[in-house]
Amino acid sequence: MNWFFSLLLTVHILVAIVIIGLVLMQHGKGADMGAAFGSGASGSLFGATGSANFLSRTTGVLAAVFFATSLTLAYVASSKPKTTGSVMQEPVQSQTVSQPASAAVESPAAPAGAGSKAKDIPK
Repeated sequence: MNWFFSLLLTVHILVAIVIIGLVLMQHGKGADMGAAFGSGASGSLFGATGSANFLSRTTGVLAAVFFATSLTLAYVASSKPKTTGSVMQEPVQSQTVSQPASAAVESPAAPAGAGSKAKDIPK
């Protein structure tokens, strides 16, 4: 199931990048006015209106694929088994380190005088 999620996420990201590129390549509605005065759009690869139809149809198909992968990713992510509890609820096994008797006596790093905050530090 993990490979399916990775594959679906990869397809989703690639489709998103291609949609961004297609939207940036399309002309706005105001660009048709320049074509009316002979800007050379009729000599393009797809003809006078072919590029607009091809790009808009391709964008529509890729948008449908994007929505389908979005819904599928949401379903796959929500159907994963959920773990109950918390890490803090697990019993913690402490490891005790045997120290020599001379190291057992703690000496403060700084003198705990009247103005010192060393006494407030938990040990």
